[in-house]
Amino acid sequence: MSPARPSFARPRPRLQPAPAQPEASGPFANRYVSAATAAAFFLVCAVGLVSLTGDPKAGAPVVHLSLARIADTEAPPGWREALPTAETAGEAPYVSQTVELSSSPEPSEVSQASGAAAIITIPADARLDGAQAPGAGLPQAPIAGLMAQGPGGPLPVIAPDGRTAAQAYARPFVDNGKPRVALIIGGLGLNEKATRQAIETLPPEVTLSFVPYADGLQGWIDLARAAGHEVLLEAPMEPKDYPNNDPGPYTLMAGGQAQDTTQRLEWLLSRATGYFGVTNYLGSKFLQSPNAVGVFEADLRQRGLAFVDDGSGARIGGALPRASADRIVDDQLDGAAIEAQLTALETEASRSGRALGSGFAYPITLEEAAHWTSGLAARGFQLAPASALTARRG
Repeated sequence: MSPARPSFARPRPRLQPAPAQPEASGPFANRYVSAATAAAFFLVCAVGLVSLTGDPKAGAPVVHLSLARIADTEAPPGWREALPTAETAGEAPYVSQTVELSSSPEPSEVSQASGAAAIITIPADARLDGAQAPGAGLPQAPIAGLMAQGPGGPLPVIAPDGRTAAQAYARPFVDNGKPRVALIIGGLGLNEKATRQAIETLPPEVTLSFVPYADGLQGWIDLARAAGHEVLLEAPMEPKDYPNNDPGPYTLMAGGQAQDTTQRLEWLLSRATGYFGVTNYLGSKFLQSPNAVGVFEADLRQRGLAFVDDGSGARIGGALPRASADRIVDDQLDGAAIEAQLTALETEASRSGRALGSGFAYPITLEEAAHWTSGLAARGFQLAPASALTARRG
């Protein structure tokens, strides 16, 4: 047996056991819990940063606005008509899109997303209940106590405390002692471009009158009042060349029975709220009929409304706020002719202290009116709403 060969392998060093580490305990023992805790910490920091720097929308009310309802509206008059009602609430899923509400909303800009809904963030000083922030326009209609439900819709009434629509819906006016000049622009609500141009480019002292047959009438009136314009509602009246010249199915007829006149007028008045009075559309025959006019004015008086005519009814009295236009400024659709008529209003105001003009929402009329009104104060006149020129004649 051979002797054992010596081993030349180096002896392995003895490994010392590692010092014992303290065992983790508590909520941070699990790494997933730790990650979640860290994320929460950063979230708290972000919220704190926003609170320090200030969130411009903090505390502002939010309204979910159905884009489907906007798209389904025939005319795009205003955002209020598209707000969800009790019947339409929940009809479409909400989307996380914020649309800033402006004084001149453009429903068409968001209606392409039909089938969803936008979240409108309303400025903190805005209200949906009819009140308005100072300087933000006229109070939103209807004002409490001035409306009652009629057979075909809301109708103006005299409030229990005696307030009338002629008072509450008129634009406030402070006389500065200068000759007063007022202008009414009518025929609004049928043409979107012309209606927006009148609302947005004319001074708020210019009175606007709306056609009762217009789609989305309440939305247009809301926009006009939000811009500071007081509003009249046009009552179609029988002209001498009727039926060749037909103002529409609810025309007030000179030979109509008293009940028929009242019923037609109630239908017209129920189309919207927020107007301080009524003006005529045509009516050369109706306004020459004492019986028909008597019924008409009695109905307006009972509802607390004013009557402002285009000059056709200048000889008519009536125990209600009344005014008649001194001239129609755009009988001739020519810039120079319209300018001459507007200048004639200044002449009349200089002579009698006041003058009222009436015109239609033709593009040339709107352009001339905007230019004319911009220089009135410098020429020594005060632009006044038409309501400031009304007075009781009997």
